[in-house]
Amino acid sequence: MLILGIDTSGKTASAALFDTETEIFLAQSTIYTQKTHSQVIMPMVKDIIAQSGKKTEDIGAVAVAAGPGSYTGLRIGVAAVKAMCFGLGIKCCGVSTLEGLACNNISYKGNICAIMKARGDLVYCCTYKSDGYCIEQTSAEEIISRDALAEILAMRCEETLLCGDAAVDFFTDYRSPMLIIAPPQGRLQNAAGVCLAGASRKLVDPEQLEVSYLQKVKAEKDLEEKNKSEELK
Repeated sequence: MLILGIDTSGKTASAALFDTETEIFLAQSTIYTQKTHSQVIMPMVKDIIAQSGKKTEDIGAVAVAAGPGSYTGLRIGVAAVKAMCFGLGIKCCGVSTLEGLACNNISYKGNICAIMKARGDLVYCCTYKSDGYCIEQTSAEEIISRDALAEILAMRCEETLLCGDAAVDFFTDYRSPMLIIAPPQGRLQNAAGVCLAGASRKLVDPEQLEVSYLQKVKAEKDLEEKNKSEELK
């Protein structure tokens, strides 16, 4: 089956085509962009499909990074995938952005910790175990302080590869012989990892696809604060 992967969860806009039968990436493109993802992602998708010699009708399913990440970016990616799947009459799946990051480093045999910037000193994180071909999630996805994450990793006393947009700062600030930084090509989001994670996912109808923020959006926080203020009156 031909899987189209899309990631718009962070600064990078990325798309990839993966043939699950041959386990070959037919095409992939990633741009670290200052533009809105809505301006970039669909032209990118059309380009990699055309460059690979395929047609949109050849796509069997679409996998998308569904969070955590940028609120706007995630909504753009999920909305684009829903529209595409409705139009083509195919199914899709949402993939954890953190799992996609881990899959970008799947060839590393050992522990992988995907870390993404949240707000302030908080980070999104999740740990995985890789045998060089498959990864297994070993902790729950969560949003915690960097100090708390450093303590958890220190208590494990195991060599761990760090990836994600918060990995470099974390590696610099919490230096340890047990921490390894992923190479540049494996640090940021990439649709190739989304494809790999999506290949083993259960596919759903596009109307079932949802975003997973791991924290409340600003509108929800503002509403809660407003309700609290009114209750105190």
